[in-house]
Amino acid sequence: MFATLRIRLSRGIGRLLAAGTLRGFARREDGAAAVEFALVAAPFLALMFAILEAGLTFFAGQSLDTAASNSARQIMTGQTQGMNQSTFLKNVVCANASVLFSSNCQSMMMVNVQVCTTYSACNTSVPLDSQGNVQTSSLGFNQGGPGSIVLVMLMYPWPSISSMLGLTQANMAGHVLISTFAFSNEPF
Repeated sequence: MFATLRIRLSRGIGRLLAAGTLRGFARREDGAAAVEFALVAAPFLALMFAILEAGLTFFAGQSLDTAASNSARQIMTGQTQGMNQSTFLKNVVCANASVLFSSNCQSMMMVNVQVCTTYSACNTSVPLDSQGNVQTSSLGFNQGGPGSIVLVMLMYPWPSISSMLGLTQANMAGHVLISTFAFSNEPF
């Protein structure tokens, strides 16, 4: 009996050890939590980044709406008469913009102010080229006079974290946040 065992061990010790080790390894559950976490970590982190990015984008959109509303109010009351587009951007829009836009407001914010004959005749389309970038050459600045119907449109290219990771949702490198207000000027 011992001789048979010795022969077996000498001939196939590697096979026996390997088979026993593999069976033991397959039955062990010590690293199951680490393996499960590795499988779930990437989708979980992607979901967390998407939620944070969506929340920050919505917050930035609301901040842009507030800046546009406050800027439009100053046009409506005649406080901006005599200003050109760059002065209006610097002294009114960027002064009303939140901290999200303050660092590069003058270089990145785009302003389009136009007079309309009726509210339905106001052109609210965003002038985008084939790459999804705003064509700044078609933006204007006309505040009108008392009683004029005016459309104020602020646009800001918002960077996207997901586009930096190669997970774009559109053909643009980021998102263009847009806030639009149409109103009638007061008789100033």
